[in-house]
This record gives sequence, C-alpha cells and structure tokens, in this order.
Amino acid sequence: MTAISDLYQTADWKSEKHVPVIEAPDAVTPDEVFEVKVSLGKEVAHPNTTEHHIRWIRLYFQPEGGKFPYEVGSFEFCAHGESVDGADQGPVYTNHCATASLKVNKAGTLLATAFCNIHGLWENASPLSLR
Repeated sequence: MTAISDLYQTADWKSEKHVPVIEAPDAVTPDEVFEVKVSLGKEVAHPNTTEHHIRWIRLYFQPEGGKFPYEVGSFEFCAHGESVDGADQGPVYTNHCATASLKVNKAGTLLATAFCNIHGLWENASPLSLR
C-alpha cells in the first residue's frame, strides 16, 4: 500500500519548475498580519496550457511542537486556455501564484503543496520564527 507522503516530490525550486516557492519573512511579530506568496516556476517557467498546468496550491502552517498543521489557504487554478474552439484557444489563463495574509502566535514552518496535472504532487517548506 502506498502512503500519500510517498507521492510528494521535492527538489530545489531554482532548478525544478514544479516545486512551490514560498516567499515570506524569516521572522514575524506575534499576532501581526504578514503576507506569504506561493508560486511555481520562479526560476524555471512552468507551462500553463490545457495539456500541462498547475491545478492547485495549498498553504499550511505547522506550529513548532504542534501535532498537526493548519491549512491557511487552498487556491485552485481553473482556466488554462480551454475553449470550444480547441485546446489553448481560450480567452483566459490563470497564473499559478497565490498570496495569503495571516498572523501567527508561535514559531513554526510554512508548508506549500502543489499539483501538476502531468507530474503529480510537489512540496516545499520554509521555517518561520518570531521576533
């Protein structure tokens, strides 16, 4: 039996276009709102076509010493050039990038996951400390 954790892939986002890039401060003030941006293809562009695209990104926060992560946001990308005229003939394409505003009262880890319709599940993590 395969565990879901076995299905997630990771690598250095600077050389692998499927790895979520987490852009956030290294340290934040407790209970003060800050922004986190999650994207794919920052260094190596990821296609956004009907045939090959990022379907969703999810952002989590795992508090230090906590048993479970908390889901911060789930972002779906539904327009990839589909059209009644054919693949990649549509009038709209969503970009695989999302920004969330949040506040925390504990240090921990930001976790991002993404799903490519061809290459599956990918993950990345970024530590977050308190000032």
